[in-house]
Amino acid sequence: MLKMSRLTDYAAVVMAQIARHPEQPHAATELAEAVQLPHPTVSKTLKMLVRAGLLESQRGAQGGYRLARSASQITASDIITAIEGPVAMTECSHADGECELVATCGVADNWQRVSMAVRTLLDSVTLAHLAQTTPIKLPVQLPIQTVTLAASSDL
Repeated sequence: MLKMSRLTDYAAVVMAQIARHPEQPHAATELAEAVQLPHPTVSKTLKMLVRAGLLESQRGAQGGYRLARSASQITASDIITAIEGPVAMTECSHADGECELVATCGVADNWQRVSMAVRTLLDSVTLAHLAQTTPIKLPVQLPIQTVTLAASSDL
C-alpha cells in the first residue's frame, strides 16, 4: 500500500491546528493537547518542521511555534517533504534518484510522469485547504500527457 507515515499525517494535523490560529504562538504542550497526540511525538514533529523552514520557533514567555509563511503558501508537498523526503513513486522519479535499471527498465519515463502528477496535485493543495473543515475540490484530470521530461528529450 502506498501511504504516508503516521508522523507525516501528524505533521499535517499539527500544521493545520497552527494555521487555524496563526496570530498566536503555540506551545508544544498546548498543540499536543489540542490535537490529542503524545507530547514527545508533537515535539519531534515540530522540530522537523522548523528544520524544513515551515515553522519558526521562539523561546521565552511569549514563545512558541508559528508558521514561517502564510498557510496559503505552504503546500501538502512541503509538509510531506519535510517529514518523508522528496515525493517520488520510484527511486528514479526524483532528481537525486539513481537506479541501475534505468537504461533497460522501459518504465522510468512513465513513472516520472506519475510522480510529476502526484507532486502537481500535492503542490495544488495548501495548508489553508487542509485546515478547512469543508472538503477540498480537487482537479478531475491532471495534465500528465503534456509534461515534458528532461530524460525524454535525450531520446
